[in-house]
Amino acid sequence: MLRAVLKKNLKLWEDCLPHVEFAYNRAVHSTTNSCPFEIVYGFKPHTPMDLLPLPLQEQVNLDATKRLEFIKRLHAETRKNIEQKSAQYAKQANKGKKKVTFQPGDLVWLHLRKDRFPQQRNSKLSPRGDGSFKVLQQINDNANKLELPPEYSNMSTIFNVKDLLPLAGKPESRTTPSQEGEANEDIPSIHSSPNETTLDIAGPITRSRAKQLEKEIHSQVNANLMFNNQFILNESMFLSSCSNVLRNDGVYEPAWDEDGFKPLDI
Repeated sequence: MLRAVLKKNLKLWEDCLPHVEFAYNRAVHSTTNSCPFEIVYGFKPHTPMDLLPLPLQEQVNLDATKRLEFIKRLHAETRKNIEQKSAQYAKQANKGKKKVTFQPGDLVWLHLRKDRFPQQRNSKLSPRGDGSFKVLQQINDNANKLELPPEYSNMSTIFNVKDLLPLAGKPESRTTPSQEGEANEDIPSIHSSPNETTLDIAGPITRSRAKQLEKEIHSQVNANLMFNNQFILNESMFLSSCSNVLRNDGVYEPAWDEDGFKPLDI
């Protein structure tokens, strides 16, 4: 509104501000279905002169009881309109979303936002989440208090529900102290036994689990390379032994050429 009034006369904004304020307070808001002047004073003034107090000798003695009832009824209607609009906005914003609540004792995965964790998100390749953390208290449906490790001691322990994700898989709390490697005893080794199952990596990947998985993947890659090298060596020995073939007339002829296998006319 101020931009529309000023247009190109930007230096006159202080002179136009009172007029813009009066026009804004006379406008009907879609949430309250009333203008701010009606809610505060009980009437809609036409000019700023209507808001000036009358001299004491010209004041009109009105019934205070009727005036009080009118103001209370006006405020009740305004509150009702605001609640209806808020419910309508919430219904539209929550369309297609699932309500998630957490109870004390649940383990959750925390999303690290740049504004709250600048040191942990100082790089594009830094982890965007951490966990798992235990829920200590449910403030309300949208806020929960978490038990954070000492490295987050300077952070607030209360987080919005949109930054929390239920933990999937076996529980593994970051706040429980453990020795190196003890938290990953449930991760099987690739060379542990011939009847082993596939590696279970369900749930969030913590730093300790990521290191263990990296070791397992490297060992698996090395094992595959050794197997491929042995297979290639055996194949080359087989081909060298079959490089010459004896024909029916007693003449040896090479069975392999530069492009591959060469059929023999025997």
